[in-house]
Amino acid sequence: MHTSGSSSAGDGKGVGLGLALVSALAFGGSGVAAKPLIEAGLDPLHVVWLRVAGAALLMLPLAVRHRALLRRRPALLAGFGLLGVAGVQAFYFASISRIPVGVALLVEYLAPALVLGWVRFVQRRPVTRAAALGVVLAVGGLACVVEVWTGLSFDALGLLLALGAACCQVGYFVLSDQGSDSGEVPDPLGVIAYGLLVGTAVLTVVARPWTMDFSVLTHRADMNGTPVAAGLLLGWIVLVATVVAYVTGVVSVRRLSPAIAGVVACLEAVVATVLAWVLLGEHLSAPQIVGGAVVLLGAFIAQSSAPAKGSADPIATGGTESRLAARKTAA
Repeated sequence: MHTSGSSSAGDGKGVGLGLALVSALAFGGSGVAAKPLIEAGLDPLHVVWLRVAGAALLMLPLAVRHRALLRRRPALLAGFGLLGVAGVQAFYFASISRIPVGVALLVEYLAPALVLGWVRFVQRRPVTRAAALGVVLAVGGLACVVEVWTGLSFDALGLLLALGAACCQVGYFVLSDQGSDSGEVPDPLGVIAYGLLVGTAVLTVVARPWTMDFSVLTHRADMNGTPVAAGLLLGWIVLVATVVAYVTGVVSVRRLSPAIAGVVACLEAVVATVLAWVLLGEHLSAPQIVGGAVVLLGAFIAQSSAPAKGSADPIATGGTESRLAARKTAA
């Protein structure tokens, strides 16, 4: 009996790891598919609207199933929709229209470090030394990614937009911590479904999709010299990089430990950088690659470090399911 139980647990973790890898691959491919659409003539906000609205439509049955969340957690749903969906997506897609996909996503990975800064200096709650080390590593690695010694070789506005995406993630992390002491954790899939609906409503007002040149979607977009159907790219963004990415990620995180889930989550930036290198020709220098690895290491340490003893600080521990929900966007 014991052997059978151990085998079952091992199989569960194996399935969880496989789903987490699928999620990382799916999330990491969003920027690579979106950039050719933006370069073909679509406004970044219009691409975000198409992504979020399409995903919201596909996940509408989940919203109906979890409709009780509207009554129990309206603030959380509004916060996720405004920050975790609309804010993160809009800032991220706007940033990749100006700077490389890999750099934008690595800047966004400053979010765990920024969360710890909020906890320590705004809420004045203690964090562990390991978490502080993660912050230092992430910031130092980012300095290598943007090559500060060259006088900021990247577009300054593009970097600020990527930082805006990171800040939106911080806002959602802080919001999702409110009321967590009650022990009533909402179903992440329900939160994602309603977040997409709220995000769609907000982005409809901001992006004004009725002004979009829909004819772009009937043509081909250029992917580093290779023509690709724009409709195919959009389908990938909506179905794979959003719906499949979120669903497989949420299911996988329930089968893995926070530490393992954190490592796999960091693969998203690696996948995005490699795909941008291969498919878009966005080459990074050796210092940038090393800096990117340091950013991911720092982000992982910051996410997975336990809080200081005596501190009831769920943010510093990582909050794997909340991190997963807030990500996606971005990617």
